[in-house]
Amino acid sequence: MNTIRLKITTKGVWTMNELTYTMVGDYSLPNLKLPQQPEVTLGRYAQMRREFLKEHHRVLYYNLLTRGELTQHLAEVEQRASKMEETILSQMAQKEGVTEQMKAEDMMKWVRLMNSLRNSAQEIVKAEVIFA
Repeated sequence: MNTIRLKITTKGVWTMNELTYTMVGDYSLPNLKLPQQPEVTLGRYAQMRREFLKEHHRVLYYNLLTRGELTQHLAEVEQRASKMEETILSQMAQKEGVTEQMKAEDMMKWVRLMNSLRNSAQEIVKAEVIFA
């Protein structure tokens, strides 16, 4: 393992950082570690967003990952998507006349309508937040 000391300047401040390298065959590869990210339980929207970024926007995904901002980005997407789904669902239910009275009178019809509206709201959220 080789060690190289570098002087790095940021806004006029000089610091000494130590980089260590490991020889792999004929190459010296730096020993790099990702910045610490908080442990967060990701919901379904955050997981969908992560997979979308991994498959379709690799540069953005790896930039967020190496800067330590991926978890924060996914948490924000999860929160925004959940709030948007909730808002759209309540607006659609009000527009379609799905009420608590309908729930009391005909539960199966209410469940059918709410499932249909929830699926529609989720598709809108996916298009506007997850896959945008």
